[in-house]
Amino acid sequence: MKTQCFYLLLTLVILPIHASTALGGKRGLLVVGPAGPGGWFQINITEPHVKEIGEHAGEEYNKESKSQLKFVSDNGEAQVVAGINYCLIVATKDGALSKNYQAVVWEKVWEHFRNLTSFTPVMA
Repeated sequence: MKTQCFYLLLTLVILPIHASTALGGKRGLLVVGPAGPGGWFQINITEPHVKEIGEHAGEEYNKESKSQLKFVSDNGEAQVVAGINYCLIVATKDGALSKNYQAVVWEKVWEHFRNLTSFTPVMA
């Protein structure tokens, strides 16, 4: 029981700190967007952790589809749930052909878990 309480407390302390820095906030302050808890809010796509999430989405898509697309994140939002959902608009290049996709990645940093939830074309 003491161990469970310790891990719960640790999660409640570490997740907001990590979420804050990953989402472009100041260390130790959880970023909550105008939509409130559970709502989507803009994130800083130049943040290294967010870039890593975008790279993960691209690698997973290429692995599943046996493609070799190159990816660049254009825009992004996040949602704090049981972890963090990242919704990124990514531009792809396949030779001279360019196309935009919406990639949703669910991350639970304390479990070292990432899952590409969806990867769908964005109609212009």
